[in-house]
Amino acid sequence: MTQKKSPIDQELIRQLAMLLNETDLSEIEVERDDFRVRVARQVSMNAVAPLAPPLPQPQVMPASSPADDLPAQTAEPAASGSSSGQPVPSPMVGTAYLAPKPGDPPFIKVGDTVREGQTLMIIEAMKHMNQIPSPRSGTVLEVLVEDGVPVEYGETLVILGQS
Repeated sequence: MTQKKSPIDQELIRQLAMLLNETDLSEIEVERDDFRVRVARQVSMNAVAPLAPPLPQPQVMPASSPADDLPAQTAEPAASGSSSGQPVPSPMVGTAYLAPKPGDPPFIKVGDTVREGQTLMIIEAMKHMNQIPSPRSGTVLEVLVEDGVPVEYGETLVILGQS
C-alpha cells in the first residue's frame, strides 16, 4: 500500500515565510491546481506611520522668511494688532469664504462696524460650512484673508478695532 501525501506542504510554507521576511512583504499567496496557500504576517503600526507627510514644516518656513517675501496682508497684522486692534484667529483649518455664496457681497469689509456674534466669514472644513462669529463688537480694521484661500488653525483672519 502506498501512503497518501499530506495535503499541506510544510516546506512550501517555510519557504514562503522566509520570502516574506526577505522582501518585507506582508502577505503572499500561491495557487496550484486546486491547492492554495496564503502566508501573512502582522505589520506593526510603526511601519505605517512614516507614510504620512509631516505637516508642521511647510507652516514653519513662511514664518521665518523676511517680511518683504510675504504677501502684504500677512506682513501687516503684527503692526495693526499691536496698535488698537484685536486679532480674530481662525478656530479651524479649512477654506475661507468672505461671502455667503459666489457673487454675493462679502459679509464684512474694512470700515464696517460689527456686533458681537455677527458672521465675519465662513470656513469650509470637511464639506461643512462653519460661520465665524465676531468675538466682540468693533470696527473692521483689516481683513487678512482672501476669498477661497486655505487658512490654518490660529491664523489671524480679521483685525477688529474699538467701536
